[in-house]
Amino acid sequence: MDPNPILCVDDDPANLALMRACLQDSHALVFARNGADALLAVAKHGPALILLDVQLPDFDGFAVARRIKASAGTRQIPIIFVSSRADEYDEQEGFDAGAVDYVSKPISPALLRARVRTHLSLVHATELEASQRAAVEMLGEAGHYNDTDTGLHIWRMAAYARVLALAAGWRPAQAAMLNLAAPMHDTGKIGIPHAILKKPGKLDADEWAVMRTHSRIGHDILSKSGAPLFRLAAEIALYHHEKWDGSGYPCGLAGEQIPESARIVAVADVFDALSMKRPYKEAWPLERVLDTMDEMAGSHLDAGLVNAFRRKLPDILATKAHWDERELAAAQTR
Repeated sequence: MDPNPILCVDDDPANLALMRACLQDSHALVFARNGADALLAVAKHGPALILLDVQLPDFDGFAVARRIKASAGTRQIPIIFVSSRADEYDEQEGFDAGAVDYVSKPISPALLRARVRTHLSLVHATELEASQRAAVEMLGEAGHYNDTDTGLHIWRMAAYARVLALAAGWRPAQAAMLNLAAPMHDTGKIGIPHAILKKPGKLDADEWAVMRTHSRIGHDILSKSGAPLFRLAAEIALYHHEKWDGSGYPCGLAGEQIPESARIVAVADVFDALSMKRPYKEAWPLERVLDTMDEMAGSHLDAGLVNAFRRKLPDILATKAHWDERELAAAQTR
């Protein structure tokens, strides 16, 4: 059962009894017989979903719905109107008041159960997506907590990766997942000592060997989850330092042996690193950045993806402008 109950609101005891019979085996239920009691029940129980009659003795269900949707604490609760007022005008008024569905009386038990199941599934999917996004933000920020990268680098780079993925033929849903996975590419830097991450000069051979372990550390952390998003993030974390000519790490893969996700992130990461100001360098002019990427094509970077990047340059620059504005706004609020 869902930990939060379903609130059933109707002034007719027979209708409430029918809702109870339909839903009590699979859901916790609470009941109200007028609008005022319904609002009190919402505040007390925080229902997962509300089944709401329109014709109530004090004020109508549309008014109740508008009150619920006006509050930040309750507006996310899905409302299904259950009413004998079933003409098109009434249905439209119900949706305008914030309902997700409208079920006509007399109640069909099978239909009511199906509608409840559907809308609770949507709620749970939304909550899961929000949890995943929160995890992405935490892992992405954690990977750069002690790093020299500043500002919105990981989010801007991920946005470039999404544009490039679409240019490479990825479906929109796949590209959107890459956009979420890419910020976690350096999660493994959590395991790198502060003295190495923050060293002002070049790393010596031993320090560099430690630094290179962040790819496997990140993979080990992210692969603990079987969710597709985190499997993709683990793949990127492991392979984003591989190079097209086989000279990268940790596996020395070459060409199309390197997963395309990691090749896309590598192109996006190089563009962002060169085009933005960092503690150790000024931002490079666009033409110098593009010329350097052309020089890296076929050695460090996938030449086909570099060409695709150039074709989508207007979209890339629009994305860069968006994130530059966000970074400036963030700096002004500090």
